[in-house]
Amino acid sequence: MKVFTTFPQADLRDIPNAVKVIEEDGYDGIVALENRHDPFLPLAVAAVNSERLTLATGVAIAFPRSPMVAANIGWDLQQASAGRFELGLGSQVRGHNERRFSVPWVSPAPRMREYVEAVRSIWNTWALGEPLSYEGNFYQFSLMTPNFTPEPLEVPLPKITMAAVGPAMLRTAGAVCDGVRLHAFCTRSYLQEKVLPQLELGLQKNSLNKEEFEVSGGGFVCTGPDDRAVQEMVDWVRYRIGFYGSTKAYWPVLEQHDLLDLGEELNYLSKNDGWGRMSSLVSDEVVRLFAAVGRHDEIALEIEQHFGGLTDAIGASASPEIAGDLPPDVIQDIQRI
Repeated sequence: MKVFTTFPQADLRDIPNAVKVIEEDGYDGIVALENRHDPFLPLAVAAVNSERLTLATGVAIAFPRSPMVAANIGWDLQQASAGRFELGLGSQVRGHNERRFSVPWVSPAPRMREYVEAVRSIWNTWALGEPLSYEGNFYQFSLMTPNFTPEPLEVPLPKITMAAVGPAMLRTAGAVCDGVRLHAFCTRSYLQEKVLPQLELGLQKNSLNKEEFEVSGGGFVCTGPDDRAVQEMVDWVRYRIGFYGSTKAYWPVLEQHDLLDLGEELNYLSKNDGWGRMSSLVSDEVVRLFAAVGRHDEIALEIEQHFGGLTDAIGASASPEIAGDLPPDVIQDIQRI
C-alpha cells in the first residue's frame, strides 16, 4: 500500500524544505489540493526539489480549465519531475461550478470522460506528431501548430486519475483513467459494495488490467503520537464529515448506512448559518465509519482493517494545513499491507 501526504501550499517558499522531509521520512508521494490555492504551482516547486516522490493533483477542478490548459501544465510538470507527475482531475459539484467558478454544469460524467480523452489526444499529438483531431459533444480540438507544440518529453506520458463518488463517475473513471481518487467521505462498506463493482463495470471498457488500475483513498486517517493528538484529529474529521455530509452529492455514502436523516439535518444547517453546529450531529460511531483511528503504534493495524484489500494507496493527511506526522517505521508498516 502506498502512503501519500499533503504539503504546504500557502507559501511556495515553504515547499523545498517540506518535501525534503517528506521524502526522507519515506512517503511515496504528495498530493496538492485545489481548495484555498492552485494545485499546480506548488507541485512545480516540489518537482525541482525532490527526487523520488510521486507528485499528484488530488484533485484539480476540470471544467474551469480547458483540457488544453491541463495538458500543457501536465506536460511541463511531467518533464520537470522526470516522470513523477499524476494528473488527478475532478468535476466538483454543481454549486461550485456555477457559483464559485462561473462555468456551466452539463452532463458531468460524460463531460469528464471527454475531458480525459481530449487531454490524451493533445498529448498524443505532441508526442507522436499526429494531427490534432478530437471531436466530442463537449470538446473539439483541431488546431496545433509547431509554435504551440512543446519540446518532446524525455519520459512517458503522465497518468490520469479521476475523483469519483457516485456510480456514473466511478464507471467513467474505470473506463478511461489510470486510477480513481476516492473522496475521504467514504466508508469501507460503501467502498466494497458500491465503489468497486462500479469501477469493475468501467474497467471492462478500459485497456488496463485491474492490477494496473490504482484505487487511492476512500476514508480519513486519524492518528498522532498520543491519545490527545488522536482526539484532536477525530474532532477535525468530525467537522469534515459534517461539512461533506451537508451536500446532497455525497448522500449515497450516507444512504449506505441508513444515515440520510443525518444528511438532511446537516443540509438544513448549511442553509441556515449552522456550520458551527454540524460537528455536534456527528457521533464517534459515525467518525469510525469514515476513518481509521489510532495512535502511531496502533494505526497500521487500523488502516489494514479499514482499507486493506480494497485500496492501493491512502492519504496520511487530508489538509495542507495538517502535516502528515507518521514516523518512518510506521510508514513502512503501512507500505507492507
